This record gives sequence, C-alpha cells and structure tokens, in this order.
Amino acid sequence: MWITISPEPIECTADFDVVAESDDWIVVDKPAPLIVHPANNKNEPNLLEGVGSLLCFEMSTGGMLGLINRLDRETSGLSLVAKNVSMARELGKAMQRHEIHKQYYSLVYGSPDWLEYDCQLPIIRKGEITHSDIYVKQIVHTQGKPCHTKFTRLQSFDTTKGLFSLIKCQPITGRMHQIRVHLAELGHPIVGDKIYGPNENHYLDFIQHGWSAEMESALILRRQALHAYKLSFPYEEETITLEIGLPKDIQSFLDTHLITKKGIE
Repeated sequence: MWITISPEPIECTADFDVVAESDDWIVVDKPAPLIVHPANNKNEPNLLEGVGSLLCFEMSTGGMLGLINRLDRETSGLSLVAKNVSMARELGKAMQRHEIHKQYYSLVYGSPDWLEYDCQLPIIRKGEITHSDIYVKQIVHTQGKPCHTKFTRLQSFDTTKGLFSLIKCQPITGRMHQIRVHLAELGHPIVGDKIYGPNENHYLDFIQHGWSAEMESALILRRQALHAYKLSFPYEEETITLEIGLPKDIQSFLDTHLITKKGIE
C-alpha cells in the first residue's frame, strides 16, 4: 500500500520555553507538535532551528548545537540541547552510561489494576515481522530487542469522556516508541495516540489529509498525551535535575471534563 504524505507542513510554531541554561547546554520545554529537527524536506519550524535563533551569538562565535534527547513530534516536555561539540560528546557518553534519566506523564484510557508495573516486553519494528503500512510502527515480539519501562499509576479520573488515568513512565532502555508500545500492549494506550491508539488508520489519514472531526471524536486530543516532565543529567561533577508540570492541553482536558478524581486504589 502506497501512502501519499501531504506536502503541507503540520501547523505549529517554534514557541518553546527555556527551563534552564548554562554556558554548555540549554533545556527547553518543547510543545507538541513541534518537530525537533527538519524532516521530510518540509519547510516548517523545528526545535533545533528555534534554539539556534535564540542562541545566535553563541552560534556566530563557534557554537554548534547537539540534540541529546529526541522527543517525538507529538510528545511535549523537557529537551536537552548541547551548545558545543565537546558538551555534546560528554552528554552522549553519559547517555551511553545510562546517567541521563527521564520521566514522563502519560494520560491513558481506563484505570490499570496495578499501582506499579515493571514492563520488560521486547519490541521490534512491525515491518520486520509482517506487513505494516506504517514504517515506524513497533510491536511487542519475542524476536524484538530488550525493552524496559517502569510504570506507576498516579491518579484515575472519571470524566464526561470516560475513565482515564495519569501514569508516571520511566524508560530504562531507549527504544523507539517504547512507552507507547508498552502501554498499548498492557491494554491502556495513550490518549490521542494515532498509531497505537484505537485505530492506526487515524495516523494514515492524518499524514495524508490532516486533522478531522472524526479523529477528534475518536482520539479526544490532537496529539498523544505524553509529556517528558523530569530530566536529570551529570554536569561538572554535579547532577542537574529539572521538573515541570502537565502541559496546558492535557491539564485543560482534565479541568474541562473532570467529574471526580478516583485516587490510587
């Protein structure tokens, strides 16, 4: 099946907030659906160019940006960018030594019957096992690579749209889409996820034709409700730890539709 990708860029702006900064790195709160770097030859804003414009003086005096943790287009939250080659190298080594730690909030359908879950299901690109119309789609499979995510159910919510839960997600490995794949496999896909949600055809329709009323009814949110809220990394013999709250779109959904908070049961 051939998929025609719309030539029109996804509507977004490089409107991000600076969370913290040093002479060697900058951490920003990336909104969705801002992409982190140019892709598909589309002329659209991206995080790397936006940070480069902000740091125009550093760039004009020999600086070179390096993305350390890459967030999906539709994932929001903390993104670490090195300002020079030496810092990018050091942080890259820290990533390989598993010294950079990330935690995410996800809003999922339903209420898991567990408070904590240690998920170690291997994942692989679906196209390596069987036919897939979505090249990047991953699946749980015995032939997959080791994949480890820790989950904690923080709160469940009764809303006018149904029952949802806020989950803390801590990826131990760094596989593509691993949080999304693991939650979907556990029966609680992330709200707004076009690939791993109720129907992958929503993704195929979106990349060809854009957002629609039908998608809004089925997916509730325009993007996957996954937010990188906590980040820690080593710097000059210290550990930098940064944390932010829920993004406006997820919080607004809860504020608008909330009936009761069920708490941890």
